[in-house]
Amino acid sequence: MRSVLCLCLPLLLCGFAAADDGSDTPGVAMATAAARLAELLPAEQRDKLHYGFADPERLNWHFIPKDRNGIVLWDLFGEPRKAAEELVKSGLSAAGYAKTLQVRSLEEVLYLFEGGEEAYRRDRRHTHKYHLTIFGTPAATGTWGWRFEGHHMSLNFVIRDGVVVSSTPEMMGANPALIDAGPGRSLRVLAAREDLARAILKACSDEQKKQMWISDKAPDDIRGAAAPQAVVDQPVGLRYADMSPDQQKMFRELLGEYLSVMPAQVVRDRMKAIEKAGMADIRMGWWGDAEVNKRHHYVIQGATFIIEYNNTQNDANHVHSIFRSLEGDFAIPTAAQNTPR
Repeated sequence: MRSVLCLCLPLLLCGFAAADDGSDTPGVAMATAAARLAELLPAEQRDKLHYGFADPERLNWHFIPKDRNGIVLWDLFGEPRKAAEELVKSGLSAAGYAKTLQVRSLEEVLYLFEGGEEAYRRDRRHTHKYHLTIFGTPAATGTWGWRFEGHHMSLNFVIRDGVVVSSTPEMMGANPALIDAGPGRSLRVLAAREDLARAILKACSDEQKKQMWISDKAPDDIRGAAAPQAVVDQPVGLRYADMSPDQQKMFRELLGEYLSVMPAQVVRDRMKAIEKAGMADIRMGWWGDAEVNKRHHYVIQGATFIIEYNNTQNDANHVHSIFRSLEGDFAIPTAAQNTPR
């Protein structure tokens, strides 16, 4: 089984690399884009953009609407706005950047449909109410990092000597998860993350369901929001090695949905870590209802990573999903801290 699992991973890796926009050195591209952005900003905005790498602000992440530090996109115009978007692009694949634009576009839907005064809604919901923050000095040598964050999005990177050494926490959400404007006019930004997971559950035998379906009650949200490291328990659920070939294929596609938002180098590094640890004992657990438009939640946990997905709010039309490193978010080694409780 081990040899079969190892054979499938290089195939996955090739597919992800081919899907990337060509940048094989994202750390270099990030440094160039960050320096260009800083160069274009007036002193006041440049001061807001920069923090020291050791500043506690680097760990101050979240995905809810709230006041944030750094510079906000809606304060940038012309070349500075373009430079800011180029920095965001440098941290993502082409498909990943497109997904961030879709997540951000949902803020306009919330602005239109949520209650309250117009000025309050406009301040709270806007496609450009997303913040960039740089930690340390972007350069070809040394260590620095940056964050792009707003409602339902938190992307965090650490670069050391031109190489991305950390890309987590990586969070994306969607509210509404489904916009249905009639035949051929619907939008589900994170659809595959739900559909593939449910398909794996639906393909379970009775015995497999006993392992994968943990409870018919779904938790209210993902764990560890704002925590500097992932919150983990003992892995539960159906082992990858105990899935059928069809389920394993769907599982690899699901894993790809999370990995493929990142640049090729980041994908390769994540996959190499997964391959080294082995896929056989990766487990997938499901909580909640098995049907569409019902509260549900799943967790995928391996030796080096954990994925959590939750769709319980707003009548199961509000998604939170996250990929975290069990080797340490923010490039902070946490082997001891992440021991399952």
